[in-house]
Amino acid sequence: MRILRRRGWDLPERLATPEAVFLNRRALIGGALALAGSAAAGRRAHAGTVTLTDPDRAVTPEKVVETYNNYYEFSEDKDCWPLAQKMRVAPWTVTFDGLVKTPKTVGLDDLLKQIPTETRTYRHRCVEAWSMVVPWTGFPMSKLLSFAEPLGSAKYVKFTTVEQPDNMPGLSNPVYPWPYVEAVTIEEAANEVAFISTGFYGKDLAKQSGAPIRMTLPWKYGFKSGKAFVKVTFTEKRPETMWAQIDPSEYGFWANVNPAVPHPRWSQATERVIGTDERVPTVIYNGYGAYVASLYAGLKDEKLFM
Repeated sequence: MRILRRRGWDLPERLATPEAVFLNRRALIGGALALAGSAAAGRRAHAGTVTLTDPDRAVTPEKVVETYNNYYEFSEDKDCWPLAQKMRVAPWTVTFDGLVKTPKTVGLDDLLKQIPTETRTYRHRCVEAWSMVVPWTGFPMSKLLSFAEPLGSAKYVKFTTVEQPDNMPGLSNPVYPWPYVEAVTIEEAANEVAFISTGFYGKDLAKQSGAPIRMTLPWKYGFKSGKAFVKVTFTEKRPETMWAQIDPSEYGFWANVNPAVPHPRWSQATERVIGTDERVPTVIYNGYGAYVASLYAGLKDEKLFM
């Protein structure tokens, strides 16, 4: 059964569906059935609550999203997708450790049996000032916290990406302090907009897009969304994330979006919409400020925007 829950950041489906599909009723119905069939036929069933989030523009074509990627474990090039196809994504386990009630390792399939999934259409913006709109399938990051049962002393959540040297040629690049690590505060992880993605476009994630499980934080720069994570660690001390280690003057821990605060090497006032010739104004917190701005109250002495 599909249950539709409306929240403050939800819009009617017609505003999240490409116009050509919406105007053709039969195409819309056929598309919904195709998505349902695709999900049922996939390696994992992506069923449950469906939540549509205001993307403010058309969904980016699937082919564009699948062939324009940042994934340095494979290559520094955007067209790294062919290199990712040898990556092993099953079986997959995730370890929960650090400041948790009980450290544990769980298979992804078993995890998804315990947490209902839903679909959210989010804007996604990169520090490089390009953007796209993607329909993600997964579950709120807050559900991951509930499953992990962190202790009251835990202040940060660290996500560690898998290392497969035989399948990830980029790992041989000594410039980067592997493995890839990203982190958020407990408060950020518990926010209703923070998401864990296990699929997109009604099917499992593509390998180059973070399969089989990734972070999705639509109000932050894209590099904060760690892909293919195998470990979730709860700590009291702020983790040293990879990009902050490489160049903290350009890539700070918080990595929020503010059009009035440029990156040290380029403006953040506008963004290029991938798959089109359009360039649009950037909105603070990528337009999700009403739901996340309060997370950063009292942090005026920190560099929230890089």
